[in-house]
Amino acid sequence: MDINFELYKIFYTAARSGSFSAAARALYISQSAVSQSVKSLEGKTGCALFIRGPKNVKLTDAGEMLFSHVEQAYSLLKAAENKMLEMQSLTLGEIKIGVGDTILRYLLTPFLQQFIEAHQKIKIQVINRTSPGIIASLRKGIVDFGIVTLPVEEPDIETFEFREVEDVFVASSKFIEFKAKLIGLTELSSLPLLLLQKESSTRRNLDEYFTANEIDIVPEIELESMDLLVEFARIGLGIAHVLRESSNALVKSGELFELKLAEPIPKRILGVAKLRNVPLSAAAKEFVGNLRSAPLLNI
Repeated sequence: MDINFELYKIFYTAARSGSFSAAARALYISQSAVSQSVKSLEGKTGCALFIRGPKNVKLTDAGEMLFSHVEQAYSLLKAAENKMLEMQSLTLGEIKIGVGDTILRYLLTPFLQQFIEAHQKIKIQVINRTSPGIIASLRKGIVDFGIVTLPVEEPDIETFEFREVEDVFVASSKFIEFKAKLIGLTELSSLPLLLLQKESSTRRNLDEYFTANEIDIVPEIELESMDLLVEFARIGLGIAHVLRESSNALVKSGELFELKLAEPIPKRILGVAKLRNVPLSAAAKEFVGNLRSAPLLNI
């Protein structure tokens, strides 16, 4: 099916505005031209795309499906236009980074501060996503690159290692009997555990490790935020599985302690992910270069 892109443009504008007349004004064409273009697209696709009303239009189910794809295409094209401008210099532009809030707060903030101080006219937009959400955002053109848990085995995604991190179990004095004890995984699984929700890469890695050791874990509480896990552990609601950096301050103050595991949980590797064969802007390339030059090991 060979359809003129201009028809998709008119369809997209009409769907966004909910009105053929509003689309005509936005595109500087007549309302009749919008109506005829939509009718032509409907003829080529064999589907009714709009429900026409006296003043407004509403997408049909087929129209909703088509719009979801056209919207992604428009986002990618807009991103490409912006990249063409931004790739030429470091004086203007915007970097869009996908990253989870915990990694942002404890690992990425120094890089952001350094870059902003050096390039004050470059805007940085941070979009909070899980690793799967970052991959989806890359494909839609929503972010330029993101920080994800490796490995990512997707042919259209290119990655490199950024940082080695360690997840630990922390508890308050309510569980003081475990402070000097070497704890096995079976015993650990019987304790009231505070874990991230299953959608997170951190939780998925933990579940896979316990499953590999033929142990099932049923958390006492599941949360979306690692900072909340740390706080719940601090007030004694259970034993939290968190990124070490997120609990360092409370461990140093003595409000929390790290449990010693007989079988330590393997460390994770965080990586920078981008679309393969899609060049980064000059600004994004420099930011990624700063991440590349950072030490891998989390010491």
